[in-house]
Amino acid sequence: MNYALNKKDNEQPKSTLITAVTRLIPLMRGEGKNVVIALVAILISSATTLAAPVIISHTVDTFIVTHDFHGVLVWSALLLVVYLIGLGTSYVQTITMGGVGRRVLFNLRNTLFTKLQELPIAFFNQNKAGDLISRINNDTDKLNQFFAQALMQFLGNAFLIIGAGVLLVTLDPRLGLAALVPALGVLIVTQMISGWVQRANLKSLQSLGGLSAEVQESIENFKVIVAFNRVDYFRQKFGEANDRNYKASINAGIANNTYTPLYGLAYNLAQLITLGYGIYLISTAGLTVGLLIGFLLYVTNFYNPLRQLASVWSSWQLALAGLDRISEVLALTSDMPKMTEGAMDAKNTEAVMEFAHVGFTYPEGKEVLRDVNFVLGKGKTYALVGPTGGGKTTTASLMARLYDPTKGIVYLNGKDMKSYEPAERAQKIGFILQEPFLFSGTVRDNIVYGNDTYQEHTDAQLREVLEQKGLSNLLARFEGGLETKVATSGDSISLGQKQLIAFMRAALREPDILILDEATANIDTVTEQLLEEILHKFPASITKVIIAHRLNTIAAADEIFFVNGGEVTAAGSLDNAVDMLLHGKRKS
Repeated sequence: MNYALNKKDNEQPKSTLITAVTRLIPLMRGEGKNVVIALVAILISSATTLAAPVIISHTVDTFIVTHDFHGVLVWSALLLVVYLIGLGTSYVQTITMGGVGRRVLFNLRNTLFTKLQELPIAFFNQNKAGDLISRINNDTDKLNQFFAQALMQFLGNAFLIIGAGVLLVTLDPRLGLAALVPALGVLIVTQMISGWVQRANLKSLQSLGGLSAEVQESIENFKVIVAFNRVDYFRQKFGEANDRNYKASINAGIANNTYTPLYGLAYNLAQLITLGYGIYLISTAGLTVGLLIGFLLYVTNFYNPLRQLASVWSSWQLALAGLDRISEVLALTSDMPKMTEGAMDAKNTEAVMEFAHVGFTYPEGKEVLRDVNFVLGKGKTYALVGPTGGGKTTTASLMARLYDPTKGIVYLNGKDMKSYEPAERAQKIGFILQEPFLFSGTVRDNIVYGNDTYQEHTDAQLREVLEQKGLSNLLARFEGGLETKVATSGDSISLGQKQLIAFMRAALREPDILILDEATANIDTVTEQLLEEILHKFPASITKVIIAHRLNTIAAADEIFFVNGGEVTAAGSLDNAVDMLLHGKRKS
């Protein structure tokens, strides 16, 4: 299955208003009460804003014209109360929606990270880590900003625009309709360019993800860059990614800021139309001065929110672009599901594992294995040999179900491997890579990782277990024992020590199958001999699969398989294996 994200840089935006709302509603599950409170608050706040021009207009026409200063003071006090109510309700909606935004962000990031954990290894091989990090951090934050700030601002401004528009037309239809003419023009233009704005924002987010990926990749490989004195290459690659991000950001900025001056022009035109036409109506006794002042205030209440909607609309377009990138990940499903009981294909066999007509092809790649058949017996030691790129690691990955075969079936203890729960399969299969990954923490944290049996053991109990399993000599290689600090970068310990931790982690699980993929490549000869002694002490029921280039490592194997050209062939003796490595064929 192809899991590549952002396959087309010029892809059209996917989210429309309806689809976006459909996607956003589940994210706000459980926030209904808070949203209602915020809506009520914004309605009251909008109502106070709309009430102010009426109070001012009435005060001018009734009290100022007649020089009734007592009335002016009373209605001014009323206006102050209205403004204070608006201030209080604005605070309520801001605080309420701020909390909603943070909780939505928290839940969304959890959902996104959980989805990433459900996806197979193929997904991470086809997508850069930096881009995924950008989706989790930057794209989700764009949605948070929309929820916490723009959503209520959008609704509040919408209420103001509708209310002010209705009042303008109600107070004087002629003057009201004239004042609304410029708004019609900018709304038409907004509809025409909204798709371009969303595309510009999507490209900006994609380029930011690419920049994050470039930085993450360069930092990970910085030792190699320095060792080969290719800092110039690092600068060039970063410069190219940064330049793409700069240009995309500039384009997005231009697109996002197109609305504001346009809406400002509409507001100025509306003011001029209202003032000119209003003065004409006053001269014909068709309008009072107080009503014209009220009209001008309502024009402001209509067009100012419209101008603010321009920036809110840009935030909405940015949120939509982020939502597209997030939804792209959330919509993915694993092509490695657990098989239902009814679909299980079981075999009555004594073998711990069997490959039955197995074939495998990487997405958009060449065929690596074809029609592979072999059986692994319980308690035996097997070796996989072959040239680089021949398919040894792929075969081992299929054994651990890091991938599923594109053809055929892999059986584990007589059952299709797809029928096992992930936790059960992980318990039965141990996998030690050439360069194992360790988590930041201590040696103890890493060797009990994912092992419920020893998670609650005290240090003394864990050391006793390691002694019983013959692993205490490996622990002695760490100056601080179980409490030796391990950094994510691995700089706190040597590569060989990292391998020892991985070995202890796998050994503590006592799996049915233990796969060692060049597991001793970075270990000195003395430690390698120590590991071999410990391997011999393992329970006789454990099947061991060894991938190694050192011939002494595979000399004691019960059976050797030669992997090359899509085939897995029984090599027989060590001499035959060597001859096949040298000549690609078996000795006669």
